Amino acid sequence: MSVPSPVQIKEANAHLAAVHRRVSQLERRLAAAENTVREQAESLIRKDEQLRAATQEITEAKDREITFLHEKLCSSEETIQKFQCIIKEKDGLILQLRHRSQILNNICKSRPLLDSMLSYIAEAERLGSVAGGGDTVMSMSITDGLAHSNCSSNRLVNHKDFSLSEDDIDEQDLDETMFGTTV
Repeated sequence: MSVPSPVQIKEANAHLAAVHRRVSQLERRLAAAENTVREQAESLIRKDEQLRAATQEITEAKDREITFLHEKLCSSEETIQKFQCIIKEKDGLILQLRHRSQILNNICKSRPLLDSMLSYIAEAERLGSVAGGGDTVMSMSITDGLAHSNCSSNRLVNHKDFSLSEDDIDEQDLDETMFGTTV
């Protein structure tokens, strides 16, 4: 092997120095890049932790709100059920009151007939019984009165809308004893 010339050695040294500078420069850039990547990774890890905490917080808030809304929905459904039961009761009461109102209207419409019958009964009581065919005369007088009022005696007895309560039945027993009729 031959010994290199001083110019070649100088050139080789210059080339080695340039390579060394380039390697040093690349190592600094690599270290800087590694620092940047490390800082970015740490920043991403912190942001990831922050996002996970925020996501967890949002999830917990959502779950609390869902629970609250579910309880509110159940409460509202119970209230609706109560109101529907109340409405059913009120509708039943309205039907009963409507029927009673109809009965009272029918009673009011029949009032002149009842007044007329009471006056005939009072007249019959004043007359008393007549020996012989008195019952026939009295029943004919009542029948004539009913004919004048365009009513039949069957309508009074079999009136389907007229019903007596227990109080009315008790009062009816008292009325029969007060009038003292046997008709």
